Amino acid sequence: MYRVDLDMTTRYNPFVELERLFERMGQQFAEASDRWDGDEPLGALMDDRDSMRVDLADEDEQYVATVDLPGFEPGDVDVTLSDRTLQITADREEEIDEANRRYIRQERHRRSLRRMIKLPHEVDEANVVATMNNGVLTIKLPKQAIEEGHAIDIQVD
Repeated sequence: MYRVDLDMTTRYNPFVELERLFERMGQQFAEASDRWDGDEPLGALMDDRDSMRVDLADEDEQYVATVDLPGFEPGDVDVTLSDRTLQITADREEEIDEANRRYIRQERHRRSLRRMIKLPHEVDEANVVATMNNGVLTIKLPKQAIEEGHAIDIQVD
């Protein structure tokens, strides 16, 4: 099979196109597997624009969660803790431009993000502290003290 070109000398090779297709598919599968989030049941495939990146560190006496939330203000973020599950929700309304601009590209929009993280140990809920600076949320979760067992006297019948 020949491709019709002006000089009629270029041969059409369908395998080159097939190879390009497989390369693109391989890249897309690799990118998708990098975005797989295993915290949710069965995982969730998330777009990079809509993901919430979280680091959870164990610092002996406490856990420290560091969350990247660029573009969000502290009033846009809710943090709840229930049954060893830390839930972070961030919601920002779309900015409406009153100038009737004709956009060439408009990517800023209403965003809503949510993450749930199961903590490995009970925490002292009354002493959890959350701070936010320059779009980085830091949550300090002191571990709940483990009660030491106590001796039980055995009575004689």
